[in-house]
Amino acid sequence: SAEAAAVCGVQVQQVRDISHNTKIFRFAIEPDTRLGLTVASCLVTRAPIGPPGEDGKPKVVIRPYTPITPPDVTGHFDLLVKVYPDGKMSQHMFSLKPGDALEMKGPIPKLPYQPNMKRSIGMVAGGSGITPMLQVIDAILSNPADHTQVSLVFANTSPSDILLADQLRALAASHPNFKVYFMVDRAEAAAGWKGGVGLITADVLRKAMPPPSDDSLVLVCGPPGMMHHVSGGKAPDKSQGEVDGLLKALGYTKDQVYKF
Repeated sequence: SAEAAAVCGVQVQQVRDISHNTKIFRFAIEPDTRLGLTVASCLVTRAPIGPPGEDGKPKVVIRPYTPITPPDVTGHFDLLVKVYPDGKMSQHMFSLKPGDALEMKGPIPKLPYQPNMKRSIGMVAGGSGITPMLQVIDAILSNPADHTQVSLVFANTSPSDILLADQLRALAASHPNFKVYFMVDRAEAAAGWKGGVGLITADVLRKAMPPPSDDSLVLVCGPPGMMHHVSGGKAPDKSQGEVDGLLKALGYTKDQVYKF
């Protein structure tokens, strides 16, 4: 089938530990080749996981991941993967070693981003939900002609769990049109923690996000519980569905919110 033809096995080149539950997997592609993803788009990983079904074939698990590599990098791309206790694909990926292969398909286009398409873009991310945000942030900040104001609220369990924290802080320090606000569930071990503590609230979003308008857009990506709380989840058919949660209460409409 045409779909099967688009699936190919990609070899793991390197695995780096980022935190106790997160790794960066580097996958090899042809030396002078770029992955060529448009912003924003993702790859879909595919693996037979678990006992065979009644037909004797193993069940196939499919999960989307957004590479964190800038689009002009050649010869490889990186996936940031956080392992979840019930995450079948993340647990499978954590068992991969250099030389192992993983089936992938893509790119799968998500939000067609154009420079300056909105005056302001707000972002609410949780955990590894930062990866599609980083793709958009990189596109905006690497383009001197793109003047979009970007504000990110990034929620994690604790200060040591914040993925790509140094990179995000460095981008904010060097780009006046990018602001980042870190939230953690708990900060008891972090002396001098200056970010927010606790759940994302309407007040946090009111302060950090651009107000509802046709010239602004709020992007949301994170675990299901966070999505439900902030924006509502997607519809059962994976379309955007209605806006719910805090963003609905704050007056944002369906056209002003995008759920990854």
